[in-house]
Amino acid sequence: MYELHFGVPMAGAVLCTLNTRHDPATISTLLRHSEAKIIFVDYQFAEIANVALDLLSKTATKKPLLVPILDSQVASTTTQAVDVVDLEYESLLAIGQPKFEIIRPNNEWDPITLNYTSGTTSSPKGVVYNHRGAYLNTLAAVLQCIGTMPVYLWTSPMFHCNGWCFTWGLAAQGGTNICLRKVSPQGIFDSISVHKVTHMGGAPTVLNMIVNAPVNQRRPLPHKVEALTGGSAPPPHVLLMSTFIMEELGFNVSHFYGLTETSGPATVCIWKPEWDSLPLEERAKIKSRQGLNHLGMEEVDIRDPVTMESVAPDGKTMGEVMFRGNTVMSGYYKDPKATLEAFNGGWFRTGDLGVKHPDGYIEVKDRSKDIIISGGENVSTIEVESVLFSHPAVLEAAVVGRPVDHWGETPCAFVKLKDGSNASAEEIIHFCRERLPHFMAPRTVAFEDLPKNATGKIEKFVLRQKAKAMGSLSSNKI
Repeated sequence: MYELHFGVPMAGAVLCTLNTRHDPATISTLLRHSEAKIIFVDYQFAEIANVALDLLSKTATKKPLLVPILDSQVASTTTQAVDVVDLEYESLLAIGQPKFEIIRPNNEWDPITLNYTSGTTSSPKGVVYNHRGAYLNTLAAVLQCIGTMPVYLWTSPMFHCNGWCFTWGLAAQGGTNICLRKVSPQGIFDSISVHKVTHMGGAPTVLNMIVNAPVNQRRPLPHKVEALTGGSAPPPHVLLMSTFIMEELGFNVSHFYGLTETSGPATVCIWKPEWDSLPLEERAKIKSRQGLNHLGMEEVDIRDPVTMESVAPDGKTMGEVMFRGNTVMSGYYKDPKATLEAFNGGWFRTGDLGVKHPDGYIEVKDRSKDIIISGGENVSTIEVESVLFSHPAVLEAAVVGRPVDHWGETPCAFVKLKDGSNASAEEIIHFCRERLPHFMAPRTVAFEDLPKNATGKIEKFVLRQKAKAMGSLSSNKI
C-alpha cells in the first residue's frame, strides 16, 4: 500500500484505499461506487476479495482487474488462495517501463485519492482529496511533528486518511516505515526495540493498549519515542493516564484532531513550555484539547450552526467545529447534495460540538449525534466516559443514549473491565453518581467487548442499536 501511494498518482490514476475490516458485501458496494478499474489484494484478504468480486459480477458489466499480492515467505498455498486470473503484483512491477514518464495532474485540484468514511451499503461517502490539499497537509505534518530521517511505526492504518498524509511526508523526510500485520503491545515494544522507532501514530485506543500492556510484554525504550494520537475526542482521563504512564515508559504524547474530510489531522494541541511545570492532571486537561489549526489549514473556528457567528472564547459556550482551507476535501464523490450540506455557510461543518478557550485553543465536547438530551439537559458522553475511565477496574468505556419515558434519553454505559478486575453495574453507577450531576450518571451498564473499526475508534452506532434494543426505561426507575 505504501508503494501504491506513489505509483498510482504517478501513473495518472486515483488511489482508493479500502478498510481491511470490511466484509465482502461492503467491498463489493465500494468497488461499484468507486468504479475501480484495478484492485490490489494482499493474500491475507484473498477470500474476502474473491467473494466481493463474485457479488460485483452479478450487477456490474465488468469486474476490476485483480492483482494479487503474494508473500514469498508464506509456504502454504491455502493462505494465498487468490484466483490468479490476472497478473501478480511483483510480476506486474517486473514488466514496468523504467523510462515511463510520470503523468502529472492537469492542475493541482485534480483528485489524487478517494477515501471512504462509511461502509454502509445504502450511502457510501467517498471523500475526494486533491493534489494541492494532500501536498499542503503533508508539508504541515512533517513541519510540525516529524524531523529528518524518522523511523515510523504504523499503528494507524494507511487506508485511513492516507495514513494522515504521513505516507508522503515520511518519504519527503527520508523516513523508514515499520509495518505490523496486527497491532499488539508486544509488537509495538518489539518493533521499537529492534528498529529504533522514533515516531508512531494511532488512535487513543492504541495508547490505552500500551499503558495496559502486561509487564512481561514491555521492553525498555532505546530513546524517547514521539507518540502522535488523534481521532475521536479522547476523554481527559484517558490522556491523563496515557500521558502519565507513557511518559514513564519513555513516550512523549502529542494530540491531534481532524476528520477524513480534512485530510486527517487539521489541528494540533501545540505545547507551550510554561505548561511543563503544571501538575500532571492540569497538563492532561490541556493536552486533551484539540488546539490550533496546523500550518496547512487556513482556519478553524467554533461557530453557532444557525447564525454562523463565532462563539465567545470563554471555554463554556458550545458551538460546532468548522474548517475552511485548501486541505479540506474537494467534496463527496457522486454526492453533490451531501457536499452542499457539508459546506453550508461557506465552512466545512464537522458535526462535532466544542468550545473555544480564551487562548484560542479549541476543545471538542462531543459529536452532535452522540450528545444525549435528558430532560432538556445536554449530556456530553465524553465527560461521562472520562469518569468511567477513572474507575480502577475499567479498561474501556463508551456511553450512548437509551430511550426513557418522559425524559427522552438517559446515559447507557458499555464497559470492558481490565483482566482480573471485577465490578458490578450498581458499583459503576454509584461511582459515577458521586462524581457527576445525577442526570449525567449512567442508568444502565453493560459489560462486553466494545466494537471498533480498523482505526481503533469505537463504533457507537452499533452500541446505540444495542441500547435501543434494550427497550425504554420507565421514569420511576430513575
